[in-house]
Amino acid sequence: MSNEVMENEEKEKLLNLAEEKKYRQLKEALLEINEVDIASFMEELDSEKTVIVFRMLPKALATDVFAELPAESQSHIINSITDKELSEIVEDLYVDDAVDMLEELPATVVRRVLKNTTPDTRKLINQFLNYPENSAGSIMTAEYVGLKKNMTVEQSFAYIRHHGVDSETIYTCYVMDEKRHLEGVVTVKELLMNAYETRLETIMDTHVIKVTTTEDQEAVADMMNRYGLLCIPVVDSEDRLVGIITVDDVMEVMEEEATEDFEKMAAMLPSEKPYLKTSVFQLAKNRIPWLLILMLSSTITGAILVKYETAFAAVPLLVSFIPMLMDTGGNSGSQSSTMVIRGMALGEIEPSDVLKVLWKEIRVGFMVGFVLAVVNFIRLMIQYPGNTMICVTVVISMFATVVAAKTIGCTLPMLANTSEFNYFSFYRHILLYVVEHDTHPELPIPDTGYKYPPLPGMSECDIDFDY
Repeated sequence: MSNEVMENEEKEKLLNLAEEKKYRQLKEALLEINEVDIASFMEELDSEKTVIVFRMLPKALATDVFAELPAESQSHIINSITDKELSEIVEDLYVDDAVDMLEELPATVVRRVLKNTTPDTRKLINQFLNYPENSAGSIMTAEYVGLKKNMTVEQSFAYIRHHGVDSETIYTCYVMDEKRHLEGVVTVKELLMNAYETRLETIMDTHVIKVTTTEDQEAVADMMNRYGLLCIPVVDSEDRLVGIITVDDVMEVMEEEATEDFEKMAAMLPSEKPYLKTSVFQLAKNRIPWLLILMLSSTITGAILVKYETAFAAVPLLVSFIPMLMDTGGNSGSQSSTMVIRGMALGEIEPSDVLKVLWKEIRVGFMVGFVLAVVNFIRLMIQYPGNTMICVTVVISMFATVVAAKTIGCTLPMLANTSEFNYFSFYRHILLYVVEHDTHPELPIPDTGYKYPPLPGMSECDIDFDY
């Protein structure tokens, strides 16, 4: 029996227990399941039973499950629980999960969530929201293990035991000075392999691979993949450690970027929501722009056909070759664009490589076009004997079509990529306003500029770390 079948059977069993209101048995069964699977199970329940199941979970497990639920379920649970329960959930969430949640929730729900958070948590959330969208700062978490270089291995283990429970990962620890300047990195493996009295400054790695808060998240994912890292530190402009990015966040980024590349390849505007959770209106809106462009561009083809109407009237046979030429050109262009999009997604092709790519695809187009032309010439001579000039005209047209399609197909994705820019969404600015206006009512509503300034008197790194 496959794992998928077993998972389906297990979910069906849990659904039956919930339907029969055997909550004691249901709770015992849920305690043996991973939080991700619990969240998947709760998505199948109605709103009333979702709240009931969530309330029966232990506090620590409930927080982990809450972070895995979709925004709709989170919003319903928030509206169904007390302020005290809400405060406990938000405070137990990792900062990056809390920020992700707030970005998806309606403004009214966001306001209630923020009213039930501590000032320190609100301040930290505000800082994360001020980072550019899709940047390293927007996906990092502030829960990590920070050590000092004068600590011994024994002191480090004591610190990890005391503070590591609130950290997203304890395997990689970062060494900082009193001003949080990143000085080195040490792993738990290295701590275990050295004597208790060994100082960190003698075993830490001072050549730290790091990124800045404004680094693009795709570049961060590429860097972690290149160096095989489980997490990577994020520093500000003064080389002060402000957070870390873990491998689970990077996997989400890679999934998002891959989805975006596929949508671009299919001539659609990128969508941030899953297909089944995206409205019909949004799907249509994402597809219409490029379809309109492609439809209007086809008028060029029509104009060319009209111009040579007399030639088609004289030799009607030429009309029958138009579908073949158009299909071959479309397929050739799709091949080139697919390869270029893949290369850009993997970091193999940069916008500065446009001339190299163009020259390579032109040569490929010549080779492919020549082979297709020769094969078609032989076919046409057999199928239409005595029409040599028509056959020559068709194969020359095919050769030119393939070369042109390869050339355009490789340049359009690179042109589209260079025209992109980072910006805050309108909702993100509204969320910033909700966060800040509750504390500083005198502040005006933020505009939709690239970056909203932080609160007065608050710098980029106003986070207190306990050494």
